[in-house]
Amino acid sequence: MKTKTALSAEKSFDCKVIAVANCKGGTGKSTTAINLGVGLADKGYRVLLVDNDPQGSMSLGLGIDNPDMLDYSLAPALVDMITGERVDPRKGILSHEEGVDLMPGNIELCGLEVELVEKGIKEALRKYLSFFKNDYAYIIIDCQPSLSQLTLNAFAAADSIIVPVQASYLPVKGLEQFISCKLQDINVHFLSNNNVQFLSSC
Repeated sequence: MKTKTALSAEKSFDCKVIAVANCKGGTGKSTTAINLGVGLADKGYRVLLVDNDPQGSMSLGLGIDNPDMLDYSLAPALVDMITGERVDPRKGILSHEEGVDLMPGNIELCGLEVELVEKGIKEALRKYLSFFKNDYAYIIIDCQPSLSQLTLNAFAAADSIIVPVQASYLPVKGLEQFISCKLQDINVHFLSNNNVQFLSSC
């Protein structure tokens, strides 16, 4: 993969932000996010994939052998934005041979989540992604398997949420947890994004 040093500003997109999430692990979230992104890229759309999971599954799936060894990833990018550091928001974005761009994630997101909780920061990811709305047609966020502060930040940024569900008991229970948590209530009380669409897929 190559570092993305510049993005074309020749065309403005009606950018759609999609979060892929489920409380249950192993339901195919990262696989869904990657394949959706690559499929859209094959159709000619510009796509940014965002690995918002400390496990770095999306990054691993796109060929980064050890995401934890990266010099720059999503966590420091968000920290720089929160603290007001004057850094190119495109720093750390990688170009992949499949035609998508990737902002990788790694274990540093665990430390960031503590800060998000302590400071009550709910829209860090939304503000960060706003820098790219004119550069991409789709931004796809891979979330960790929990309703964590990182996941809620992804929901605040998203226009829609895809919940991959396998036809077995535990993945369906993960979907039920989302429903029982009343995502609309989470939206109203914790987030400012009141227009997010909640989807599921098998």
